[in-house]
Amino acid sequence: MQLSTILTSIPLLASLMLSTTASVHAQSKSTGKVASDDVILEMSQAFKKGERKRLTSLLPQVRGHALEPWGAYWELRARLDSASAMEVQDFFSRFAGTYQEDRLRNDWLLLLGQRRDWANFSAELPNFRMNDDREVRCYAIAADQTLSGADLSANLKREWYAQKDADDGCNLAATRLYGAKKLTDADIWRKARLAMEANRPRAARMAAEIISPEAAAPLDEIVNNPTRYLSKRVTAGGKTGKEAVVLALIRMASNDPDLTASVLENHWSVHLNPEQRSWVWGVIGKQMAQRLTPDAMESFAKARDSELSNDHLGWKVRAALRQGQWKTVLEATNAMSPEVRQESTWVYWRARALLKLAKGDADRAEAAQLLQGIAGVRGFYEQLALEELGQRINTPARPVALSAEEKDGARLNTGLNRGLYAIHAGLRSEGVKEWNYSTNLHQRGGMNDRDLMAAADLACQHEVWDRCISTSDRTKIEIDFEQRFPMPFKDAVVQRATKIGLDPAYVYGLIRQESRFVMDAHSGVGASGLMQVMPPTAKWTAKKIGMTDFKPHQITDRDTNIAIGTGYLKLILDDFAGSMPMATAAYNAGPSRPRSWRGTTGGPVMEAAIWAENVPFAETRDYVKKVLSNTTNYAALITGQPQSLKLRLGNIGPRDASQLVANQDLP
Repeated sequence: MQLSTILTSIPLLASLMLSTTASVHAQSKSTGKVASDDVILEMSQAFKKGERKRLTSLLPQVRGHALEPWGAYWELRARLDSASAMEVQDFFSRFAGTYQEDRLRNDWLLLLGQRRDWANFSAELPNFRMNDDREVRCYAIAADQTLSGADLSANLKREWYAQKDADDGCNLAATRLYGAKKLTDADIWRKARLAMEANRPRAARMAAEIISPEAAAPLDEIVNNPTRYLSKRVTAGGKTGKEAVVLALIRMASNDPDLTASVLENHWSVHLNPEQRSWVWGVIGKQMAQRLTPDAMESFAKARDSELSNDHLGWKVRAALRQGQWKTVLEATNAMSPEVRQESTWVYWRARALLKLAKGDADRAEAAQLLQGIAGVRGFYEQLALEELGQRINTPARPVALSAEEKDGARLNTGLNRGLYAIHAGLRSEGVKEWNYSTNLHQRGGMNDRDLMAAADLACQHEVWDRCISTSDRTKIEIDFEQRFPMPFKDAVVQRATKIGLDPAYVYGLIRQESRFVMDAHSGVGASGLMQVMPPTAKWTAKKIGMTDFKPHQITDRDTNIAIGTGYLKLILDDFAGSMPMATAAYNAGPSRPRSWRGTTGGPVMEAAIWAENVPFAETRDYVKKVLSNTTNYAALITGQPQSLKLRLGNIGPRDASQLVANQDLP
């Protein structure tokens, strides 16, 4: 859709543009773009390259442009470290209420925190509407501790433990709280363990340094060669020494859990206390569970559930499901923190365990109550819970049609319009951020269901399908399935899928997850188009399906991408004997991995839901569940008939080692 079309169909932006100078709204006959759109795009590139002077010279040319707030943000952000407080406040005033104002406030708060300017930080913090930056929240804890001496240790641990990479804000807050004796050595070492387990050695080192330089001293050797570090020690030697051994065993387990189990059992177990031993056994069990080895349960059995992390417990549940140990499933889910225990994944499996172990009506009633609490059409486990209660997946009744006033509320929303404009101008990332900010209404109450549906409708009307879907997905009570599960390019998709014997609902379910129907979508690893096809896969598949005239540049062409994507999906579906869960995993992670994940002759036949939950890669595990949930909902929409996710899942058994793979060269 050209920007000239956008301007005529979005009244607010049209009025914004009409207020600019003649040069701003002059149209380029060759591109259909507003002339200064090119300047905005140039500023975007200059910002990414850190060209401060170029940004400053270009800024006057975008005065009055609909995307001027972005240009002004980039220009000031690039020189924020040298900007005066007055310049920053002037920006806040000029662009009050915009996403750019609050984003710059985020940047400014980080800078004030780095400067330890707590007075100005605390004065500005209440104005930060998004409050979506963990480091800012940690700086707030550090500032509060400095100014009031309040005990904020629980808040800090929540932020710090969830943090992936080390940053100044959380480390500073932890250091100050530790100095004030509001954090213990055990709290600090827990952070170091979590960081080491997540392969974040810098974060582990920074945590240990809070205790003392001596505590952090062995970290480099532990990271580089944990086996050598352990081999040089006869005993652990004090609390710090024991924790260093724990970190070394954690690091060692990531590469060789079997060897680590032997080393722990035969030497280090007697030197560690029960809590430390439990944690290491939990790490070993998790690593074994991710490798789908039966010994995982033996390792978990040597640990106390109360001393394991939620992540350890999650993998204990998965390993127990594979072995049909329902009592362990129940015990491990009950040991999770209250917040994690309420996630639909663990609610569902806890309910299933109660049903398997039920000794009377009370157990069955508790299970039914758990299932009823999550049952619905919103996701994988919600749908499975619905079926466990004896119901099928149906298309919900459509909400009352949006009124003209409700549609106008979205149509005249400045932030939504600017988001759409940015997306169509080629600034998708910026447009998405602005759109999300506007639909969140700065996190203060947010939009209600009707507002969200009106915003989704606006995005759908302008074929910005990813914003249409994500916005409609957020409604809590009213559900518009046609917004949540749109079917663009229906003739092309249905015709191609039907021709090669694929369920169109499956194709739509996959595209919705892959690209949200963004035709020029590109992934970080090089996949392209609606069905996110990798170049080597496209070349191989084109040859396989007889597309002799395929050229690499055609990969983002709609019909070509659909033809190659569906062709590849059909080939892997046939290769896995029609198993949608396995074919879906193969589409995401490559065919060889699902073949290994299913096991070989002699292994158990299991529910595909258990198999999917045990997929070692978090991305693929989530992908399989979302694609099959999407597929079930699309099937309900397309057929108008009740659907079963369970039937689509089926069971997965071990691979017959003697059975030949149809397409051994599948990429």
